[in-house]
Amino acid sequence: MKVALGSDHGGYTLKCDLMKLLDKMNVEYHDFGCYSTESCDYPIYGEKAARAVASGEYDRGIVICTTGIGISIAANKVKGIRCAHCADSLEAEMTRRHNDANMLAIGAGFTGKNLAERMVEVFLSTEFEGGRHARRVGELDAIEP
Repeated sequence: MKVALGSDHGGYTLKCDLMKLLDKMNVEYHDFGCYSTESCDYPIYGEKAARAVASGEYDRGIVICTTGIGISIAANKVKGIRCAHCADSLEAEMTRRHNDANMLAIGAGFTGKNLAERMVEVFLSTEFEGGRHARRVGELDAIEP
């Protein structure tokens, strides 16, 4: 599995923590920025990570800003992306099972390192259930902007 990462300055520190986790998990990833805690704009990095996932070059994406909301909105602007802003590991599990979410958004200002790590582990290991959910995911994907 290959994972695309993106964050703004508010999510930078948590992103660095999650890169250490991905290293331990032997998960290949690429950091699409930002690269410091200097103020920057989340749409730039949410879009970069989302385009990498939408292209098929990366299987999943994880994006982080202070709330997780803005960067999830940015990612969801990219066709083919289903980015779910999650606040706990059950949401991370269910968005994979039922929505086939291909990106996870986390709010670093609200989610601690331990919980974020668990969310990422669950998000990356949970498979899509398909069945009736596949029809609904198809309907989501058919929505035109």
